[in-house]
Amino acid sequence: MSRRLHTTDLGCIACDALTDIGAGKEGWLVDNPDLLISLDTHSVALVNRSLILILHWSSSNNGGPDPDKNRVVKIRPDLSPIESEYISAVEWLVFDDEVSRVLAVGTSRGYLLIYSLHGKLIHKQIVNTGKILKLRVRGTKRDLTEDASSEEVCVVMPGVIARFEGSDIQNMLQRWFQGTDSQFWNDSFDKMDSDDSGFSFTRLPYQLWNVSKYGPCSDAAITGVMPPPLMETQSSQHYYCAVTIGDDAVISAFRLSEDKSRSLVGAILSKVVPATFSTIASLSKLIWRSEQKPTKKPEAKAQPFARASPLTCLKDHPRKGEKLTLSPNGTLAAITDSLGRILLLDTQALVVVRLWKGYRDANCLFVEMLVNKDTAASRSAYHGYSKSDYCLCLAIHAPRKGIVEVWQMRTGPRLLTIPCPRGSKILQPTYRFNSAMTTSSSYIPLEVFFLNGDSGQISNLNGTLN
Repeated sequence: MSRRLHTTDLGCIACDALTDIGAGKEGWLVDNPDLLISLDTHSVALVNRSLILILHWSSSNNGGPDPDKNRVVKIRPDLSPIESEYISAVEWLVFDDEVSRVLAVGTSRGYLLIYSLHGKLIHKQIVNTGKILKLRVRGTKRDLTEDASSEEVCVVMPGVIARFEGSDIQNMLQRWFQGTDSQFWNDSFDKMDSDDSGFSFTRLPYQLWNVSKYGPCSDAAITGVMPPPLMETQSSQHYYCAVTIGDDAVISAFRLSEDKSRSLVGAILSKVVPATFSTIASLSKLIWRSEQKPTKKPEAKAQPFARASPLTCLKDHPRKGEKLTLSPNGTLAAITDSLGRILLLDTQALVVVRLWKGYRDANCLFVEMLVNKDTAASRSAYHGYSKSDYCLCLAIHAPRKGIVEVWQMRTGPRLLTIPCPRGSKILQPTYRFNSAMTTSSSYIPLEVFFLNGDSGQISNLNGTLN
């Protein structure tokens, strides 16, 4: 009865297409390590190595499944069978206009793929050689507390972090969606993938850092912009703080610089080698006068690393960092480890400010709740709820206990405990790109959703504590 009071049923994704990714077996949603899920408003993407399933659902009075069979989209990416390539990460990319809503996919060979809602390949690009572990979409919107907005897509790989500007992705998508001849864009992207000399306008710029000083990471996140080192000359370039977790180091932090010139020798080589190679290639063409295209596809070249300076490291063998969850503004991070503990990290001071024990296999998501309902209601009778009416909390799903707990941040009490059926997952819609200033009347709080694997039912946690 408690769950009925604190959650609201929204819809159901149960359909025959789910059998293609293993549905029908007990625990199929939580026991399969290859099954990836990404939630968006009225859409959910489920991935099982080589198959992408996009299900569109809508709220209904009875919470039943949507009868429209055309709302199910299947995508089978063109993966390399020789190297056993598979899909290793997935995330929605959502912009202001609902039209620009696409699905980003990472592969085990380090490729970033972007698909439309109808399954068309919009973009394909190599990030770095290696498996993409996670795609993180994050942004800080400009409001009364933030002078500027920062939006990004972070690609996490073992010991490597890449950062794409949200505006660059949005501009590329706008050109693709607004183009009068979409086939031209598709041909351009396909040609770029088959010809390494390719087209510069189809390659998204990004920044790349090596953060493997303390061993390969299992998860990581860029928490925000940080000041430059004290003894370093001030410049217009940005510095970012990155937090990584892994087997060798539970927590480690790095200062990421935009500067790629790691040394004088590296700077000289980066200028001389490409020019020398270009000259040799030109002379070769003049000598051989060959117009034939190479029969073998040239290997994609990875981007050079920028500077990553270590800041701190926490090693506590045999403890291993497993999962990392970032708060909306990036100032807090919830980290689960192999000993069943949850660490709350202050990403600015780089200190652990809170610790929970006895939560093995836990999943954490930050959520915003209306704690003082009466006070907030009196202030928002005409203007709606504002960000100040909500309080930041941490939702902890303990599957072994079969419950979800909600704790007030940073050191507040446990506000709520509700049962969670076996075989369920807690999910959160992806960040919505929006550079416009957020007004108090249009503020949308951070929510947590439940997906029941046995019934396919989707529900959300009510944002008000009774």
